Amino acid sequence: MIESRKKDHIDICLNEDVEIKKNYWDEIKLYHQSAPEINIDDISIRTNFLGRRLEAPIMIAGITGGYEGAKGFNKRLAETAEKTGIGLGVGSQRPALEDERLRDSYELLAEFSPPLVVGNIGAPQLISQDGEKPFGVSEAKEALKMIDGDHLAVHFNYLQEAVQPEGDLKSKGVLNALKNISKKVPTIAKETGAGMSPEMAMKFRDSRVEAIDVGGMGGTSFSAVEAHRIEDDDNIKYIAEDLREWGIPTPVSIVKCRGSVSLPLIATGGIRNGLQIAKALVLGADIVGIAGGILPEIGKGEKAAVEYIERLKYELKLTMFLLGCEDVKDLFDINRVITGELKSWLS
Repeated sequence: MIESRKKDHIDICLNEDVEIKKNYWDEIKLYHQSAPEINIDDISIRTNFLGRRLEAPIMIAGITGGYEGAKGFNKRLAETAEKTGIGLGVGSQRPALEDERLRDSYELLAEFSPPLVVGNIGAPQLISQDGEKPFGVSEAKEALKMIDGDHLAVHFNYLQEAVQPEGDLKSKGVLNALKNISKKVPTIAKETGAGMSPEMAMKFRDSRVEAIDVGGMGGTSFSAVEAHRIEDDDNIKYIAEDLREWGIPTPVSIVKCRGSVSLPLIATGGIRNGLQIAKALVLGADIVGIAGGILPEIGKGEKAAVEYIERLKYELKLTMFLLGCEDVKDLFDINRVITGELKSWLS
């Protein structure tokens, strides 16, 4: 069942080693400024994104929902986003669209007021899988209404689907379905850990999405997550392990997509601290999405999660001070040095 699968994903992420082994952010170096010629109090990390004013260029990426226990989890996420002034993405709303009894873990989000709220449905559900009725414009609108959301993320998780015994592996026609929804609903195309190629970024642009979440390789490997779920199919389990490091690194996705489209970019994938946020913005992201980093903090409670976000914000501000940047827009003009494997990717 979908509900048990969602809970399994959270439990595995909290208790098992499912991280990508290589940290590509370490291969980006920035030039220190000995005399920044700015005052720390004059630095602003506020930004506008998709018509919303955020206190920092950060949003909580979609994590979960639709099972017993998810209501309290999402409540703490919403409280955190509201108190820190950052965006909030919700987990896949498929369970609630298919079973009204599961709506409460999503609907409670409408009680809070983060500056940006992003709904979530899966791309595989936009086309028929084994005779099931696909989601269309009505379901997309209902997903946003359920949470009083601003934009709808359509997540592309085909790597994860590929290694799930119950995975949906039909994709033909999904871009046309996305385009039909994007005509009626403000939409974000969202990858989920395998990264975004420039070719796909252009196809999503042509599908009329309003932004792209590059969802790069660098944080949680959902292939590794699925490997931990598989109990009775050794062949699929081995394949899931083989594909653990599959994908395009987040920094590569940012650079290549920024060079191909002018759409707003969200950099999700392995962001764990304020220095990495700064590096993502230097490469061309507009904001970053975080999930794996906040997950254990949410488990401790809303207070720990708020403290984590505030630490990210302050580290970003200190990094900007050391670079001589008064505004997040100034980061895009900062010189950087690319080393190691990341240099090969970008060349």
